[in-house]
Amino acid sequence: MLFYIVAAQLAGWVLSELNNPLLAGTSVILITGLTANVLCLRIFEGRHLADCGLWLNHCTGRNLLLGLAGGTAAAGIVLLPPLAVGAAHFTSLPAEPPTAGSVAFLVAMLAAGSIGEELLFRGYGLQVLVAGIGPWATILPLGLLFGALHYGNPGAGLLSSAITAAFGILFGYAYLRSRDLWLPIGLHFGWNFTLPVFGVNMSGLRIRVTGWEMTWSAGNLWSGGEYGPEASVLTLLVLVLLFLYIRRIPVRRQVSPLIDPPQEGAVCETSQPLPS
Repeated sequence: MLFYIVAAQLAGWVLSELNNPLLAGTSVILITGLTANVLCLRIFEGRHLADCGLWLNHCTGRNLLLGLAGGTAAAGIVLLPPLAVGAAHFTSLPAEPPTAGSVAFLVAMLAAGSIGEELLFRGYGLQVLVAGIGPWATILPLGLLFGALHYGNPGAGLLSSAITAAFGILFGYAYLRSRDLWLPIGLHFGWNFTLPVFGVNMSGLRIRVTGWEMTWSAGNLWSGGEYGPEASVLTLLVLVLLFLYIRRIPVRRQVSPLIDPPQEGAVCETSQPLPS
């Protein structure tokens, strides 16, 4: 936490002059996540950044794609039914059409934010606590902290914080299944990228990449209001489906040097669906 606070202050000071809130905000998250994990791994473990779950091997692509599929599908399940039944519709915006450059910038910024938040909340800190006090004694309170830290976002309330905390717990569970950060990063990025594509707010942030936005005729309980779908009761239902998805998919479980004992030099193994 000390490394995070110091890095956040320094990065925020350096990037404060940028005339782009999205660039500045995501850069601070990525820089602080990288700094805190690199320092802790080197000082306390004598290890490199990859050892917190960022290995590049034959398991990486599979876990990342499974995460991307789950996060993207979850957002689609929340947003497509209201459009189908007329509870929401698309409205054109008086804005310039998206370009390849603007889309690439959005992808880079959302990826930076997803990686940075996963490093902070599912990186070294979570992993040493899982090894020390157990998985759920770690994942549950860190998930609540994840939700609490989003309480200051525009339009946030108790429901949005509870749902965001549930996402934090879900991403922690995804880490337990894969023992790497690629599965939760994929879930996180897939969800965060799909929301702006549909033209809805993401955690209270208005990010527009297309020439339309999704306008709701249903109330805030269904739309999430200013905060976006993460404050919608529809997302509560989808979280259950996403939990089942993570539970059943055949992830490539990697061997974490911070949690798992040595297993004859194994790098990753196929994780079979958990018994129901």
